[in-house]
Amino acid sequence: MKIAVDFDGTIVDHEYPAIGKEKLFAFETLKLLQKKGHLLILWTFRSGKELNDAVAFCKENGIEFYAVNKNYPEEKFDNSISRKINADIYIDDKNVGGFPGWTKIWQMINPELDSGIIEKKQLKKTKKSFFKRLFGK
Repeated sequence: MKIAVDFDGTIVDHEYPAIGKEKLFAFETLKLLQKKGHLLILWTFRSGKELNDAVAFCKENGIEFYAVNKNYPEEKFDNSISRKINADIYIDDKNVGGFPGWTKIWQMINPELDSGIIEKKQLKKTKKSFFKRLFGK
């Protein structure tokens, strides 16, 4: 699927033009979505330096988008083309009902998976690293 993702208020707390604090599980969820083969499009009001800062922040946190404020990477701005991004899903804090959080978004996109799968995997990694440190194995 193509998934359009807003930045301010969605990936990070809304502190525009500054970059806010990362939302809980934002980058973990985005990485899992990419791993499943979904194309992520950054869909934001930001432009110029503020947009470049947001893209760089995401890249520093392991996310490179398929496209940024475009339907596909090679798209050129043209007044005859709608500026609405063509996506299967839009993730935005301005949704009716507000932003549900990244855990809920993961569950909504992947209803076939056990809702606790992320927490179970993270717990397993934590336990394993604890025993590794304790016993060196």
